[in-house]
Amino acid sequence: MALEAESIGHGGVKLIHEITGVSPTTIIKGKKEIQSGQIESDTRIRKIGGGRKKLTEKYEGIQAEIERIIADETYGDPEHVLTWTTKSLRNIESLLRERGYAISHDTIGNILKEMGYSLQQNQKMLYRGESHPDRDDQFKHINTKSCEFIEKGLPVISVDTKKKELIGNFKNGGAEYSKKRTPVKVWDHDFPIKELGKVAPYGVYDVGKNEGFVNLGISHDTSEFAVESILRWWQTLGINTYPNANELYITCDNGGSNGSTRRLWKKQLQEMANITGLAVHVSHLPSGTSKWNKIEHKMFCFISKNWRGQPLISIEVDVK
Repeated sequence: MALEAESIGHGGVKLIHEITGVSPTTIIKGKKEIQSGQIESDTRIRKIGGGRKKLTEKYEGIQAEIERIIADETYGDPEHVLTWTTKSLRNIESLLRERGYAISHDTIGNILKEMGYSLQQNQKMLYRGESHPDRDDQFKHINTKSCEFIEKGLPVISVDTKKKELIGNFKNGGAEYSKKRTPVKVWDHDFPIKELGKVAPYGVYDVGKNEGFVNLGISHDTSEFAVESILRWWQTLGINTYPNANELYITCDNGGSNGSTRRLWKKQLQEMANITGLAVHVSHLPSGTSKWNKIEHKMFCFISKNWRGQPLISIEVDVK
């Protein structure tokens, strides 16, 4: 930098300072070294041990103190200081300052990373109550039967109703890129609008072909609507994809419009079998395992990603 300042001439030091942000004093010192001819590039400029010490060295117990604040085993303890607040970096920073540690939230974030911490969301993995003794056997049965049907070239479908969506200028979760300070403005309350109503997307996922079909209901999610959606899938896609099929295998969760205890669901399936000539096989997933349904993580998640941050202002927008 001193050489550059020399080559510029008058005002060179000021210009290099403005470009690099390096102190003019340092640049002038470099110029003096050039002029004296005593430049030792292979030696340290700063003395060993110079500079500001790392905060973990300054505060030897800082990691243990942070660990005590956010320790998971104290979750729910009414005496714990963070029981009723979030474990945000700024909350941790304020607590540390109260205890005499002058440390920024950015540094706390770096220390947490070094300690093996990261942001974690809740996971729906725990099962409440005792699981059915035949639960694993039911999953094995579904897997085996699905493989047999696919090997024979017969259709295997996973069906379910996606979360009902309000129609109107309501907030839709997620974020999309747009110009700064130009967010899409939506209504401040999510009260249903009677004139617009809501929609119930019933999905049919073809496991063997990895293809999806959605029938959008605008009234109620009934068993009649569920079977009508499957019939429409068969008449528009299934019969063309499997022209020689004489059997259909349906997998679904054990609740809602396609629950195993619903008589109307069974009655409508029989009527569909009469119309199509198909022998219909149905297997329900064990209770409490609806999120393991194929359609959930192979199809519905992509719908949610596709319309994130987009208000569903009309049925046409929803369909598109």
